[in-house]
Amino acid sequence: MSVPCLRFVLPAAALLAACAVPSPAHAATPAASCSRADLPLPDPACTPGALNPDVTQATIGSTICVSGWTATIRPSTSYTNALKRQGIIDYGYADTSLSDYEEDHFLPLELGGAPKDPANLWPEPHAGSENSYSKDSVENAVKKAVCARRVTLDDAQQAMLTDWTTAESVLGIG
Repeated sequence: MSVPCLRFVLPAAALLAACAVPSPAHAATPAASCSRADLPLPDPACTPGALNPDVTQATIGSTICVSGWTATIRPSTSYTNALKRQGIIDYGYADTSLSDYEEDHFLPLELGGAPKDPANLWPEPHAGSENSYSKDSVENAVKKAVCARRVTLDDAQQAMLTDWTTAESVLGIG
């Protein structure tokens, strides 16, 4: 009997222990429990995003707007790789190579996303025209606008969570 794999309920270590991770040689496309229909956005039921309560408009000067701050809260790759393995299964990606994905914070750390909450982490593909690399440039532009106080943190977070591909135009910064 197999154990159901739930990204929200099981911590990363338990995910690896409880869920059989098929090897690429033996696996067809994994059975998906998360939809890829919204790509380049994650499935909102699986990855709705989550906030870091330490980051507020009042604290941006001592958190996200401090150079290097995100490195102090970024989870280890051993933690994120465990989630990435499970996420590749959950999203039903045929390509199961870890190197083809970034275990991305849907709401970026530099905009107050929760560092370790599985609700804020998902395997974002490197492939495609709107991908993990292009999202990184949007994140940087939006953070710069927040730190310059051209947009509020709340507006930036909402724009990113709604659709990062339109965040710059919605915020009037792109």
